[in-house]
Amino acid sequence: QVQLVESGGGLVQPGGSLRLSCAASGFAFSSNFMSWVRQDGGKGTEWVAGITKDGDKTTYADSVKGRFTVSRDNAKNTLYLQMNDLKPEDTAMYYCRYALSRGQGTQVTVSS
Repeated sequence: QVQLVESGGGLVQPGGSLRLSCAASGFAFSSNFMSWVRQDGGKGTEWVAGITKDGDKTTYADSVKGRFTVSRDNAKNTLYLQMNDLKPEDTAMYYCRYALSRGQGTQVTVSS
């Protein structure tokens, strides 16, 4: 079955950086669009970024554009999210998503 395992979250000061990873298995990773979403407490889910199967096109939410970069390594079945210039409002649980599936998430906390 589909498995998505996120990692790389943590506590970082404002202006800092983190790189999230998502190890995927159980489906044809290299043939599918992938995305990152986040959820902060009781708020709804916010779509963050997406990347085409070949990695040639990426899209971002306005709130992260210019600071976050999504990428993928199809040989390793892994999705990445490089997050720079982090802000307190980026604090959330981050999930990678394939179709309607997502992993357990990785917590990102931005605080001084």
